Amino acid sequence: MTVARRTVLAGALGAGLGSLLGGCSADGTSSVSVPAQTAGRPDGTVTSHARPVGTGAVATNPPDRRAPLSRRAIRARYDGARPTRWGTDIPGVTTMVRAAGPVAALTFDACGGPGGDGYDAALVDLLRAEQVPATLFLNRRWVRANPGAFADLSSDPLFDIANHGTRHVPLSVDGRAAYRIAGTRGPGEVYDEVMGNALDLGRRLGRRITLMRPGTAHYDDVAVSIVHDLGMVPVGFDVNGDAGATFTPRQVQAALRTVRPGSIVIAHLNHPGHGTAAGMALALPRLRRDGYRFVHVADHLV
Repeated sequence: MTVARRTVLAGALGAGLGSLLGGCSADGTSSVSVPAQTAGRPDGTVTSHARPVGTGAVATNPPDRRAPLSRRAIRARYDGARPTRWGTDIPGVTTMVRAAGPVAALTFDACGGPGGDGYDAALVDLLRAEQVPATLFLNRRWVRANPGAFADLSSDPLFDIANHGTRHVPLSVDGRAAYRIAGTRGPGEVYDEVMGNALDLGRRLGRRITLMRPGTAHYDDVAVSIVHDLGMVPVGFDVNGDAGATFTPRQVQAALRTVRPGSIVIAHLNHPGHGTAAGMALALPRLRRDGYRFVHVADHLV
């Protein structure tokens, strides 16, 4: 089914977009002993979150409510571990929500730093006007650059705040890169990337953060295990909604035609003036006519 959906999307958007998605996809099964980097923008802006063919994994357990392991404990457990899988959809990463009937989860990343510190107020206004709940994956740099917007979003129950990392980098234990952004090196750096922002968000919100999506949405399997040991759910996606905010409105609309029950849609809220808000305005009415309702990821993990 995944292959069919990608074929439909490529047909809808044309051969040029198909090349873009194919060129930025990850193998998802290759060993990290093979040196490889995925093409992308040198300034760190994600050009595509192309989803490899995978399992469409749905989390079957809620986040671990025990205290997360310390940095020292993570290093003791994982130093020397060698990853065997890499990508955006590997075992242990939640790419769909559990749902009965036409349910989907909209998620929006705010990357910060070279990935963009902007705030798409038009997109947020649309979600509020349509009363569409969304899960917002916020990077620490974006939060610090947008304190007013963060306070506004985090006080609105329509939005659930989640972790998009401290430096917006892929999660690996050997520095593997995605979109020319070097990943974390070693279990200690994975801990820092995850927990630096998780603890900061927790202090700001007065609650524990339970969902994690790294910069570029790429993980290796060791890093996935570390995220679980830190009491969080690693979140991926099923539908690439805006390709790092590079899609036109019509391309966003076409991408959201591939939504199926349980889909997690990834898009971005840090690039105002791009096609995301206008594309969502085109896509949401049809999804509503098709009977879809929208949920927070955290509410549909089991």
